[in-house]
Amino acid sequence: MPAVRGDGMRGLAVFISDIRNCKSKEAEVKRINKELANIRSKFKGDKTLDGYQKKKYVCKLLFIFLLGHDIDFGHMEAVNLLSSNKYSEKQIGYLFISVLVNTNSDLINLIIQSIKNDLASRNPIHVNLAMQCIANIGSREMAEAFGYDIPKLLVSGDTMDVVKQSAALCLLRLFRTSQEIIPGGEWTSRIVHLLNDQHLGVVTAAASLIDALVKRNPDEYKGCISLAVSRLSRIVTSSYTDLQDYTYYFVPAPWLSVKLLRLLQNYTPPEDPGVRGRLNECLETILNKAQEPPKSKKVQHSNAKNAVLFEAISLIIHNDSEPNLLVRACNQLGQFLSNRETNLRYLALESMCLLATSEFSHEAVKKHQEVVIVSMKMEKDVSVRQQAVDLLYAMCDRSNAEEIVQEMLNYLETADYSIREEMVLKVAILAEKYATDYTWYVDVILNLIRIAGDYVSEEVWYRVIQIVINRDDVQGYAAKTVFEALQAPACHENMVKVGGYILGEFGNLIAGDKRSAPIVQFQLLHSKYHLCSPMTRALLLSTYVKFVNLFPEVKQVVQEVFRQHSNLRSADAELQQRASEYLQLSIIASTDVLATVLEEMPSFPERESSILAVLKKKKPGRVPENEIRPALTHNMNSSEHTTNHNSNNLTSSAATNNAATDLLGLSTPPAPTNTGVLLDVLVGDIYGGGNAINNTPSSTIQQNTYNPKKFICKNNGVLFENDLIQIGVKCEFRQNLGRLGLFYGNKTSFPLQGFTASLLNPNEWVTKLSLQIKPVEPVLDAGAQIQQMVNVECVEDYTDAPSMNISFIYNNVPQKLTIKLPIFINKFFEPTEMNGESFFARWKNLGGNPQKSQLIFRATQGMDLMATRTKLIGFGMQLLDGIDPNPDNFVCAGIVHTRTQQIGCLLRLEPNKQAQMYRLTVRSSKESVSQEICELLSDQF
Repeated sequence: MPAVRGDGMRGLAVFISDIRNCKSKEAEVKRINKELANIRSKFKGDKTLDGYQKKKYVCKLLFIFLLGHDIDFGHMEAVNLLSSNKYSEKQIGYLFISVLVNTNSDLINLIIQSIKNDLASRNPIHVNLAMQCIANIGSREMAEAFGYDIPKLLVSGDTMDVVKQSAALCLLRLFRTSQEIIPGGEWTSRIVHLLNDQHLGVVTAAASLIDALVKRNPDEYKGCISLAVSRLSRIVTSSYTDLQDYTYYFVPAPWLSVKLLRLLQNYTPPEDPGVRGRLNECLETILNKAQEPPKSKKVQHSNAKNAVLFEAISLIIHNDSEPNLLVRACNQLGQFLSNRETNLRYLALESMCLLATSEFSHEAVKKHQEVVIVSMKMEKDVSVRQQAVDLLYAMCDRSNAEEIVQEMLNYLETADYSIREEMVLKVAILAEKYATDYTWYVDVILNLIRIAGDYVSEEVWYRVIQIVINRDDVQGYAAKTVFEALQAPACHENMVKVGGYILGEFGNLIAGDKRSAPIVQFQLLHSKYHLCSPMTRALLLSTYVKFVNLFPEVKQVVQEVFRQHSNLRSADAELQQRASEYLQLSIIASTDVLATVLEEMPSFPERESSILAVLKKKKPGRVPENEIRPALTHNMNSSEHTTNHNSNNLTSSAATNNAATDLLGLSTPPAPTNTGVLLDVLVGDIYGGGNAINNTPSSTIQQNTYNPKKFICKNNGVLFENDLIQIGVKCEFRQNLGRLGLFYGNKTSFPLQGFTASLLNPNEWVTKLSLQIKPVEPVLDAGAQIQQMVNVECVEDYTDAPSMNISFIYNNVPQKLTIKLPIFINKFFEPTEMNGESFFARWKNLGGNPQKSQLIFRATQGMDLMATRTKLIGFGMQLLDGIDPNPDNFVCAGIVHTRTQQIGCLLRLEPNKQAQMYRLTVRSSKESVSQEICELLSDQF
């Protein structure tokens, strides 16, 4: 409500005072009804009401409405106030209309006409009031009525700055209601050029509008990149005295800086070297300013400064192309880990989680491991401890996996209950992914069950059983370890389940020791029987019948258990059926039949761990690269497995599908269902009672990202992203064969209907690449992720890369995307070792013009020699050290494998630091390959 001044609307002040003084709800209602009757009589009977009186009574009606009472009159009087030339009267009229008038009202035409009159006014205050009303209502009718007027006001040269600001924000509000309101063509350029306006208030409002427009159509508004970088450069290089009117506690235009940095996160790094260099300078300047002593001790100064810094770091992470900036950002965040401000520590940990997924900054993040472990253990705020756990999970790799897993296990005993379940999942995933010694993996999972058994989901113990069954070398150790674990007086039921399953399969491996003789194993398991749930008892009965086959000496003891009244006449039908059928099986079946029916479980087909799916359900959000990668898989004797679970024809069984042929021998065949990479065939058969669980994960972020060229030197990551969908990719190549896993994640709360993903112009590629693309399910559920496998064979050399058409319907609106697959010719390189003599002899032989390609180009990303080495290794060729006479030069060798031929290729990269230039020379036995390799690699520096 507007303030009530002493010289105006005294009646309103008295009325509000009366309401506040009411002693009961009844008294308040009585006073309001009296006032409503008075106002109604005034509006009906007094034809001489002036503007002041109408304003006063309309204000009273507004106040009554805000108290929660219905108002069914006064609308016409409010509309009449719109024609007043007095600001206060027009303001109250617009306020009443914004709050109380329904868009279906008969008065809407009168309101629209009054607004049009004010928009055409020369008085900027009236224009702003009109636009404020349009934005407050924000209906489709308003968008249709003023879809031309507002954009015209926004870009007109005659419009005052204060009106332009309001016009930009009003247009943004209408755009969110009706996206068709924004005109295209020449309007695009005029809207984008608002970023270059002299008035920073206009630029700030326009930045919000352009950010929303870019998210809908990034290509049309691509021109905003250079203007945003230019404006950002002027802000970050200015002092707080240069932008005095827009400086907040010594920080120049922090809100605008943040908006510009967010706007740039809708695009890949600028292609223009000049713009890219200027942007990098801006980001470096922001990082430098973060190191300067604070100019004020007030919290507002540090908040504004850090807001810009964190948004700059978000852009650096988003671009993921500047190793120097990524490492600097990591070091800056590392300083915040010990800051006394809890929010800063939380934000630093959150950003470092993203930095840990970048190949350039992963090692820098690992340097802060000790501090992060201390944060996990000592932080007072549970959300910060949770974030520390997330960062440890993200920074984990083979070099530090055992240490991090052990620290997590140690902390798990005292961890908050709210984060235990997630910690259990993460420890299980890390232990599996980075296990080199599977006895360690078994120890970790059993420790998990011992420490936090209540928080160990079925997926975790299912997974350890699968791995033990699939690995002969760990089965005896697993049986011995679980036997020892079961001897604890207080043993969690999940431990009993694991023990029952493993001893039923592999108890014979430890039966030679008197301490773990068959009867001892049976008695140990049966001592837990009466404390367990019916489901676990059913599993133990299956173990007992397995013992009959493995250890004939315990047959009578086991049969007595089957005959017990509590089993044969159990109220649980599953227990009753198992006990009766197992008893008869043990009595009437011959030794051979018994051995056939109860033979050892066959190996499970190797698929992705379902634990990842459970973790994503617990923490919906962006899928980090280390979660896009499949979990650790295990080498099998054959690349193609068929599971035939025949060990229980009596009770229940879980059907399993044949694993797909492993073309590359990589032991990661795709899952056969629509839950894709994250679905796992869980333990079934006689142990699981036929239960299977399908887990569908979720995945999300906010920015539009698409840069297939960033995959020239790497194989894993997010290929494309916008508000609706995230597309991740994992590639594996060997000689002329390759396989891609495409991960489609629905980021919305609606299912994506009619989902298709197919090759664009397949006939163009048939002679170059043999592509086998598996179809996807037509519906991608809200928050779900599916996988599509692409098998590829390089037939002969080619240029460019194939593209995919992806189409779906979101909220009844058809959507279509075209993305280039990261299948470049360099993916089919085989690295080749050569000595100096062989290299230069071959180099000389390939010296002819048709076989040689050379480019001289300027460095666009600095000249970090370590980063250059990393990229050349990622490119796929063998980096040959100590061969070139100049130690700063790089030479590489490799063979491009195709179905029809093998093409030898040599490369020499000569950096000139003084000139900031590179000379790249590629020589191969085929001219087209030399040119394509040269083009691909030159774009990476």
